[in-house]
Amino acid sequence: MSILNRSKRQGDDKINTVKELIITSEDKLWESDPMKALQYEGTERRKKLNWWTRTFLSIVIVLTFLFLVWLLFMEDLPDASRDLINIMTGAYVAVLAKATDYWFKDKDDPEHKETERELAKDASVS
Repeated sequence: MSILNRSKRQGDDKINTVKELIITSEDKLWESDPMKALQYEGTERRKKLNWWTRTFLSIVIVLTFLFLVWLLFMEDLPDASRDLINIMTGAYVAVLAKATDYWFKDKDDPEHKETERELAKDASVS
């Protein structure tokens, strides 16, 4: 059973897990070409920030839409306000559709293309 115990294998100077593979490859890149490693690190940091920003905005969009629907159907509003909320809800359907398209529609992601170009450029240089 000692073969299956990962905690005992961590210090054996072998790559046993995916996490160790990533850390080892990053360390080798920092040793061989620090500028390229810095570029990759910046790109990955920007990708993570973009993902979190898009996720946050999508959550805000969905919550705003749900709030407008709640106002429209659950609250007693004056007729003028009800008309305005109805128009805003109708307009917000298009915003919600775009957010849904972003997450579920097949697309060409510019960040993914950027990574592919960098990898292809590195492969051609090597």
